[in-house]
Amino acid sequence: MNLKELNLLFQRDLEKLGQELAAYSEEENLWIVDKEIANSAGNLALHLFGNLRTFIGLDLGGIPYERNREREFGAKGEPRSALLEELEEVKKIVANTLLGLDPNRMGDRSFHAFFGHSMTIGFFLIHLYGHFNYHLGQINYHRRLLA
Repeated sequence: MNLKELNLLFQRDLEKLGQELAAYSEEENLWIVDKEIANSAGNLALHLFGNLRTFIGLDLGGIPYERNREREFGAKGEPRSALLEELEEVKKIVANTLLGLDPNRMGDRSFHAFFGHSMTIGFFLIHLYGHFNYHLGQINYHRRLLA
């Protein structure tokens, strides 16, 4: 696995997340739950931040972080500017971790076995990238649905 290329993909799509958050014409719409959509864009963004900070920053990079899933799914009305600031921090954490990771570790066993079996770090990173884009698509749909 080429960690430099994986970082480029994460950075590209983290940038897209920022563009999506900035594209909401009404800031308060970031926090609306409507039309059978279970989570607001703001909560999905917080969830993605927590996910990447935990599984890439903390687990692989040793960057201290205490995850707060209650905030991820329960916060309401945080300013867009605060989300965009946190996004910038997450971009740095992902880049520093992935670019500093020894490529020889990609075949090592991950700390996690979310799918009922152990997996390699490389497999888990691909899973995290897919998870990120799943929620990025939900945010895009949420924004367009409310526009």
